[in-house]
Amino acid sequence: MLRAMNPKLVILTGASRGLGRALAVQLLQRGRHLLAIARHADPTLDALARERGAALSAWTLDLADAPAAAARLAQWLAAQPSADAVLINNAALLSEPAPLRDGRDAELSAVLRVGLEAPLLLSAAFLRATDGWGSDRRVLNISSGLGRRAMAGSASYCAVKAGLDHFSRAVALEESARSDGRRGARIVALAPGVIDTDMQVQLRGADRARFPDGAMFEALHTDGRLTTPDEAARRVLAYLAREDFGAEPVADIRG
Repeated sequence: MLRAMNPKLVILTGASRGLGRALAVQLLQRGRHLLAIARHADPTLDALARERGAALSAWTLDLADAPAAAARLAQWLAAQPSADAVLINNAALLSEPAPLRDGRDAELSAVLRVGLEAPLLLSAAFLRATDGWGSDRRVLNISSGLGRRAMAGSASYCAVKAGLDHFSRAVALEESARSDGRRGARIVALAPGVIDTDMQVQLRGADRARFPDGAMFEALHTDGRLTTPDEAARRVLAYLAREDFGAEPVADIRG
């Protein structure tokens, strides 16, 4: 029977900036253990966890080395007690907005590793390590409308988000059609709307000759049509807790 969720264990990537930090702040609640993974440490989260009586594990980690990150997560989960648990794959990079032919190979590779390879390997580690828990387990992949609508000058980011959507569909099929009698996990790739983050600053400030849609992103900001990270985080966490989470493996917070 489906029910609303109040997870006791949450793993969150990209926890130091933008939507990820807003999610981390709202997830730090008494009785919950948050594993926050980010490239940069945020001491203010430690203070907030102590104030609220939450457990916080914070890893400073570069997800560009996805196999190492997945191995570390698997080892850590093996030492945790069974509980209702969530993995939120939020971390992402944006290459310089420009045609693919002008992209730098190292930058394009990093976008794919952090935004797609890491979520896939972390999800695999999470599903394996928690498979015998018998608890409510959920994977939330933070996707984007650009995974469903192509945009010139953003080929790598579009590929990452489209990949998140489709691997979520495949895993949803796997977990719902298990033959071993174990309780499957639920997974959703969720587009969180257009949020006022550093990524938006990068998009609206891009060279218009190489990224014409920069004008559209500038208009979104000028017209006040961007959601704050705090409000977006509230809406994402409300969706995560829904009883029908996973009924549609690809979803949009706006629809």
